[in-house]
Amino acid sequence: MQIGREPDSQAGQTRPMMKPTAWKPDDPRRTPVTLRCQYLEQGYSDRSLAIMVRDGTLARPRRGAYVAGDVWRDVDEVGRHSIRARAVLAQARTEVALSHVSGLLEYDAPIWGLGLDDVHLTRADGRIGRPEAGVRQHRGALEEGDVVERNGVPVTSPTRLALEVTTMTDVEAGLCVVNDLLHRGLTTESALAERYQRMSQWPNSLTTDMVLRLADPLIESIGETRAFHLLFRHSLPMPVPQYEVKEANGRVLGRVDFAWPELGVFLEFDGRVKYEKLLKPGQRPSDVVIAEKRREDRIRRATGWRCVRITWSDLEHPARTIEMIRQALFPAGAAA
Repeated sequence: MQIGREPDSQAGQTRPMMKPTAWKPDDPRRTPVTLRCQYLEQGYSDRSLAIMVRDGTLARPRRGAYVAGDVWRDVDEVGRHSIRARAVLAQARTEVALSHVSGLLEYDAPIWGLGLDDVHLTRADGRIGRPEAGVRQHRGALEEGDVVERNGVPVTSPTRLALEVTTMTDVEAGLCVVNDLLHRGLTTESALAERYQRMSQWPNSLTTDMVLRLADPLIESIGETRAFHLLFRHSLPMPVPQYEVKEANGRVLGRVDFAWPELGVFLEFDGRVKYEKLLKPGQRPSDVVIAEKRREDRIRRATGWRCVRITWSDLEHPARTIEMIRQALFPAGAAA
């Protein structure tokens, strides 16, 4: 298996690929994994290892693999998955790379709607590996550039990861991943389309086609992606994402998450991450909320447009939320 470098950019793309920031050297997810056989070579016994696990000196992320107990206790579920993945790599008997949801974690990509029960690997030899508890081995053909080294381990590239994930989940969860990787510049629409042409024989790839049709690098967050998918699923007119609202003289009043200019409506998704991004040094969250409300008022006064605001809670009540949006788009009750 040939492991390539992560690209700094890709020529010929409308949106250049970016090199993602690697984890810091002291990131606990990088913690060394020591195998049982290595401890035995150093003179430890199974009994001494069991004692160290019981007293918390060591933790056992999977059978036959150990890490420092304090590190294991301090990381969350996502961090523990990454450590387990490193244990699986250390015990692998053939060339493999982290892939699918396990690969996404190496890029700090969103995993909304995805499970962390199994560590996902793709084999370089194309064979079917024997079943193993907590591990899923994939055998999709690896091409040049499909595997890179990241955070010290082999992992499939962002372009391949985006496509891999769409084969194991539904459109909504797959779209959250693809939009994130596109928005951060870790892949491009043309790179995805080009690689997709050579994976037509992959199983469960029908979802991939729909995700690529809906994907948009302008959509900035999971919440916005889920709102966009909600509109699509209920056959409402599709909005323009990240729409700049301008005055008659061309001055930009503000940018809204989604807009239907022809219908005089804009939609904002209110999420915690959004307000954290807008928070400046010395500001409180309430300051950001007030500033956002003033921005909304300026846009409504200048345009006469109607505003719809939705939150994470609204996404859990799709029928009610869609009806609210429908009434804003068609206040006279006309059919969409």
